[in-house]
Amino acid sequence: MSLKTAVHTNLKTAEPEAPPAPINRAWRTIKSFIFWSYERGTVQYDIMVTLILIFVFFSPRLINFNDRPVERNPHSSGVLVYPDGKGEFTYQVEASAVAGTDDSAVRAALLRVIEPISGSVRISRYETVKDNRGRVIAYKVWVQRE
Repeated sequence: MSLKTAVHTNLKTAEPEAPPAPINRAWRTIKSFIFWSYERGTVQYDIMVTLILIFVFFSPRLINFNDRPVERNPHSSGVLVYPDGKGEFTYQVEASAVAGTDDSAVRAALLRVIEPISGSVRISRYETVKDNRGRVIAYKVWVQRE
């Protein structure tokens, strides 16, 4: 082997590798953040957790998620529901929601108001609630599930 070939061979193996491009380094960093490849306690891990917490706490103020509850009058239907302590409920229905004078018409009207709220029920009993002038202002209704 000639000296020229030996020097040429050594030069090929001794060439330094090109430093990684800044784009490759940035891509590797982004990829490691996406795949969460850092151990707990490292600066990178703390940065990721901090960014997540910032997003969770500040995104509702900056992004409109359209998830605000609809504001409405809680007594718009004229029905109040009270638990009686025995697993049953007592309903108070405004008199304006009930049309009828005889017992069967009042029961049917009360059922039309209560069933959309509670499902299929049977009225055990009901009482009229009167104001101090003697006018009926509401009905107190005890129901049982069917």
